[in-house]
Amino acid sequence: MSRFFATGSDSESDTSSEEEQVIRQPTANFTFSDDEEDTKRIVRSLKEKRYEELTMTIKQIRNHKKIKDMSSLLTSFEDLTRAYTKAFNAVILKEENGIAPRFFVRCLVEMEDFINEVWDDRIGRKNLSKNNSKSLASLRQKFRKYVKDFEGDLAKFRENPDLPDQEEDQKEDEDLDSDESESEDEAPAASFKKMEDKIPKVPKTGGESDSDDSFDWGSDSESSSSSSEDEGQYQSIRERFLKKSTDKDDDEKKEKKKERKEKPKKQKREEEDESDTEWQKVRRGVAIPSEKPKMFAKDAEITPEAVLRKLSEVVAARGKKRTDRREQIELLHELLLISEAHNLGLGLRVKIKMSIISSIFDYNPKVSDAMKPEIWSKLLDCIVELLELILPVKDTIFIGESVAEDAETLDKPNFRVRGCILTIVERLDEEFTKLLKECDPHSNDYVQRLKDEKRVCDIIDKVQLYLEHQNIESEVCRIYMRKIDHLYYKFDPLVLKQKKGEILASHKTNVQIMENLCKYIYDKDATDRLRTRAILCHVYHHALHDNWFQARDLVLMSHLQETIQHSDPPTQILYNRTMAHIGLCAFRQGNIKDAHNCLVDLMMTGKVKELLAQGLLPQRQHERSKEQEKIEKQRQMPFHMHINLELLECVYLVSAMLIEIPYMAAHEFDARRRMISKTFYQQLRSSERQSLVGPPESMREHVVAASKAMRNGNWLASRNFIINEKMNAKVWELFYESDRVREMLERLIKEESLRTYLFTYSHVYNSISMKTLSEMFELPKSTTHSIISKMIINEELMASLDDPTQTVVMHRSEPSRLQSLALQLADKVNNFVDSNERIFEMKQGNFFPRGGNQNQGQYRQNFGRQGGGGHGGHGGHGGHGGQDWNRQRRENRAY
Repeated sequence: MSRFFATGSDSESDTSSEEEQVIRQPTANFTFSDDEEDTKRIVRSLKEKRYEELTMTIKQIRNHKKIKDMSSLLTSFEDLTRAYTKAFNAVILKEENGIAPRFFVRCLVEMEDFINEVWDDRIGRKNLSKNNSKSLASLRQKFRKYVKDFEGDLAKFRENPDLPDQEEDQKEDEDLDSDESESEDEAPAASFKKMEDKIPKVPKTGGESDSDDSFDWGSDSESSSSSSEDEGQYQSIRERFLKKSTDKDDDEKKEKKKERKEKPKKQKREEEDESDTEWQKVRRGVAIPSEKPKMFAKDAEITPEAVLRKLSEVVAARGKKRTDRREQIELLHELLLISEAHNLGLGLRVKIKMSIISSIFDYNPKVSDAMKPEIWSKLLDCIVELLELILPVKDTIFIGESVAEDAETLDKPNFRVRGCILTIVERLDEEFTKLLKECDPHSNDYVQRLKDEKRVCDIIDKVQLYLEHQNIESEVCRIYMRKIDHLYYKFDPLVLKQKKGEILASHKTNVQIMENLCKYIYDKDATDRLRTRAILCHVYHHALHDNWFQARDLVLMSHLQETIQHSDPPTQILYNRTMAHIGLCAFRQGNIKDAHNCLVDLMMTGKVKELLAQGLLPQRQHERSKEQEKIEKQRQMPFHMHINLELLECVYLVSAMLIEIPYMAAHEFDARRRMISKTFYQQLRSSERQSLVGPPESMREHVVAASKAMRNGNWLASRNFIINEKMNAKVWELFYESDRVREMLERLIKEESLRTYLFTYSHVYNSISMKTLSEMFELPKSTTHSIISKMIINEELMASLDDPTQTVVMHRSEPSRLQSLALQLADKVNNFVDSNERIFEMKQGNFFPRGGNQNQGQYRQNFGRQGGGGHGGHGGHGGHGGQDWNRQRRENRAY
């Protein structure tokens, strides 16, 4: 490139030509290469270099996160840790007292959230490539190890994530306008954002060489300074030929820049002078209202119309993005005070009060989250104050959604106000449930929150009085249902005392209250959901107070078990809870089969906790999305309404034991024996497969050990395994009147052990005395006689009673063990032959009739009626039946 374009001005053309000639002389001592092109030399501090390195690395990390490039993200994270270590070792962070810069902590927080999100998304992880998946695991491991040193910084950042990375320096604007060298020496580089702006960018290389700066060519100081200014001013050839700005233009630019800076300050001073108020601290997390509604002027006339317009103005801002919810509530309170001071009418006060309650409900930004305790207390106080205004004048005021806004009467009696008190109560009840779910059930906070239930129930009672006076059936049914929801799961000991005659029958208990509330809903309500929930709550309450027959009849008459699968999930949860309590009630009454039938559907699923809405199983969490898990958590029951799952399982297993063990003894050699309780059978089989069985520790082990003892007819050992100190503390003491339950359970164990003993050892005896059996099982003779008689009548035991001698005479009609096994073998062989012949017919065709096998099922059926049935009730003469069967088989084969 010609040196003509490198000269500073026309006045220096002579000097440049001389320089050009000197450079072109072959004997010159100085040569210039292309690498020595003239550029402006930039001097940066070590601090600026380190911050620039961190900046570029963080920018790369954010780009890699957008496209989920885990391999590059891992590399960039390693570069980030090295860059930060360099900056820390070089005492770059000395100004921050060793605390990590906020922009660096922000990057770590973003990375932590990103890694957790990708790691939790199992479906998304499967779609990653093998390299990215491997890099994700390495990145997660390294990040968790590295971030341990910054746990405190991350926690502080998460408390206030919206704060800027660095506080603004008020003097920064003045420093930027000062001299360049002065700004380089004095401007701090603590802020990441500032440093990014302050770091000068490297200009593009021009066509000049460094000869003018590096060597002295004999020019005077003025020429050298002017040339250096030109070199710093022009960065390209194009700039040299553009119009050069004069000093006057520079002064104008500086003045405009200064005006732009001073303009906000002037506006700020003017606003301060106009408002004439002090500085106010802005609350964190609350949006600043765009325009604050102003109250009435000092001389303004305050009328109901003016207050109503102001109320509409305040309420109109409800739900908008920039509305300060706290300030809106304060404005409504101020309006209420103005209305009370000027006595503008009860209707207007009620309307304002309802608007305050609605604003408190909307104060929480997220509907799914619970209220803060202080807001909850204010809400309760406001609703109580509203009811205190309404109830004394319930004859002269009507509040309903059917009232149009232009038809409201707010200033004179026979007030008509638009609104719905019932909706307020229902929303209050839902918020109370959210508060209970939010608390730790094992903490004192839960107990404190639970104390508010008395206030909630009082509010429901007051609203019930008002709605009963209004006599709107649909609303009365809804408020009755709210009262039932707080009553149906609570046990009233006065009910059982009334049954015993300790309390007069005229005394009103919770059972009578539930009866009245539910019957009104049965008669008046037109919606199936409300009626269904009322029936389930009524059954639950009956079962809780041992009204077994009422609960059973109500369930059977309602036919809910046929249609409950079409109901909504909360109603299905209530149905499951009701069936669980019916099973417990049947067990307490000694109806073991009914108890087992009520609980078997719940227990066989293995998801009792989920079906009763008492928690989510951890092994099933991967099967749900985050939205589904959130919805299911919202359906969970509060802790004080839970049913003890260990009690429920113990009742189910004991009921299954009392049914299954005698059945297994009666059908020991029956190949077609079915399982009554699959869960109990699995527990028993898993215990039998163990090579070494120690003493029982858990509840399940106690029931299994009792079952093994019962199979041998040892009722005493079985009773001791079921009823002991450990089982009493875990299970039986949870029942009301637990002594009665233990006595009932001991009696049932004796009776079923007697049945099992007779099934197991009847083939050993020719006859056995009933007195001996009564003494062996410690049962009254009448009970023993009754049990044996039922077994003979039901054809379970092939025996007869000899009344003069009080003995049981065995008929020995049952086949021996060897005979039973032979019959099983013969049956299986016949089935095998039949299947082979069918296959042969499919291949060769059916040319000869199979007369013997065609009637085989009929002969086997006749044999079952004639004998060989064992203890299962087939009866007849087992030995002759077996001979007939073998003879018939031989005849069929001969044919």
